[in-house]
Amino acid sequence: MAKIDELFRYCNDNEGSDLHLSAGLEPRIRLHGELEPVVDWPILTPEVLLALMAEITSEAQWREYEETNDLDFAYGLEGVARFRCNFLGQENGPAAVFRIIPQKIQSLEDLGLPPAIAKFAHLEQGLVLVTGPTGSGKSTTLAAILDLINSTYSRHIVTIEDPVEFVHPNRQCVFSQREVGADTESFSAALRAAIRQDADVILVGEMRDLETISLAMTAAEMGALVFGTLHTNAAAATIERLVDSYPADEQAQARESLAASLAGIVSQLLLRTSDGDGRVAATEVLFRTTGLPNIIREGTTSMIRSVIQSGRGEGMQMMDDAIMQFLEQGKITPRDAYLKAAEKSRFEAGANVD
Repeated sequence: MAKIDELFRYCNDNEGSDLHLSAGLEPRIRLHGELEPVVDWPILTPEVLLALMAEITSEAQWREYEETNDLDFAYGLEGVARFRCNFLGQENGPAAVFRIIPQKIQSLEDLGLPPAIAKFAHLEQGLVLVTGPTGSGKSTTLAAILDLINSTYSRHIVTIEDPVEFVHPNRQCVFSQREVGADTESFSAALRAAIRQDADVILVGEMRDLETISLAMTAAEMGALVFGTLHTNAAAATIERLVDSYPADEQAQARESLAASLAGIVSQLLLRTSDGDGRVAATEVLFRTTGLPNIIREGTTSMIRSVIQSGRGEGMQMMDDAIMQFLEQGKITPRDAYLKAAEKSRFEAGANVD
């Protein structure tokens, strides 16, 4: 057993979400959003940390880290979890961050997400974006949606990830899970191939560049159900981010493509619970309506708010309304609600702000 497996077991057993290792510090785990030291572990010297890191990599992976000071890969510990691993070099020496990927894929209900999000699993085509900052649970939400599809329909699902995170069993669906770097050259190359691979559903782990964004919209227009992620905090900002990724002279055509392909957006934030023992996911949910394509074409994204508010009966909701609901239920503190909210004036009372 690799020595570092002790730390992975500790992180999993103590419900940590991430393990942080850095030369000159003791190991730490992120617990409900806060970093806490690992009990009974000493400060890591550069030599000790490098030895811990090297024992879970292949020769090729270690060579890449030595040459570039960066490495991304996944590591599985049987009976515990998979971990998304990132190695880096920093001022004091080597460092590594590991994000835990549970072996069991939780359902949307288990995650406490709005029931309306399940609607995305029942679509046949279109582009669905799950957005939010790093660590907001985007991958976990997408895994739950894909798991629902896998339990309900017979489809070919292609995932394109860097690295592969949740490993899906072939139940009713057939999965082709491709890792960038190992199984395919790039997100865009794998997306281009997926269109020719009879894919019914495509998951794009990160929509990093213009080519990937363009191909994702094309695949959705051609009849696939495409899921992707972006680091935006609201539906309107997501639409603008996609359009702004195009050169100015191509943005009108980009709006046309997005208007034709966009099926919905889920924006997600994690907030620490008021008792400090967990986190809850606040979500903004937008579904395609008859008026949404025109709003996208005309660039009047300020009207997205009214689309969401008028669609409450269908399960749409604004992020601030979700945060307010958690606050009224006592699940989060006024201070945290204020810090996460977009319209902060709604949350000033009781938040102890100057």
